[in-house]
Amino acid sequence: MTPERYRKVRAVLDRRQPDLTVVTDGVHKEHNIAAIVRTCDAVGIQTIHASLPDNRAHAPAEAAMGSQKWVDVIQHDEALDAMEQLQARGHQVLAAHYSDAAVPYRDIDFSRPTALMLGTEKFGVSAEAAERADAHVYIPMMGMVESFNVSVATAIILAEACEQRRRAGLYDQPRLDPEHYHELLIRWGYPRVAERCEQQGLPWPEIDDQGRLQSEP
Repeated sequence: MTPERYRKVRAVLDRRQPDLTVVTDGVHKEHNIAAIVRTCDAVGIQTIHASLPDNRAHAPAEAAMGSQKWVDVIQHDEALDAMEQLQARGHQVLAAHYSDAAVPYRDIDFSRPTALMLGTEKFGVSAEAAERADAHVYIPMMGMVESFNVSVATAIILAEACEQRRRAGLYDQPRLDPEHYHELLIRWGYPRVAERCEQQGLPWPEIDDQGRLQSEP
């Protein structure tokens, strides 16, 4: 890893937001998944949670998730499982779901630990997920269509979350756990070394301030 690459990786990791995430409830179209993951990377999300449908779309969707390099995807059998885990960790779970109780997405405080849940374009989030979410949010529409594509909706809402967090100074200092930070530094900068460490159960090697390995595992 060159010093320039090292500085770039560090700059990205310094802005990662461990308490901002996305939960997808049945989203399975590959291009939507790829776009959602790309948006998550752009706003500093490191980990997202996905529940895939149990049908022939599962394998292509899983492959699309596995093809990304910069964002970790945790798969769940049910979106409710991810929701319960995140709520137990203090996240507000916001369902992108139009209901009588829904509020415009800009009215939400995204500086709080937050998980944004999105469902399929045709059916939206499940009834159970909508019932157990902490709030429902919607994007005001000015035209004839009633909703955005799911990946577009994700980008619009996360852009607001990003701006609120920028104003709150949450991108101004590293926020990842130091051990996770170092692991990602090795994975991104030295993928073959990371693979060897995982296969052989070796500790992550140290790196100097120029991004050079201090020892070869």
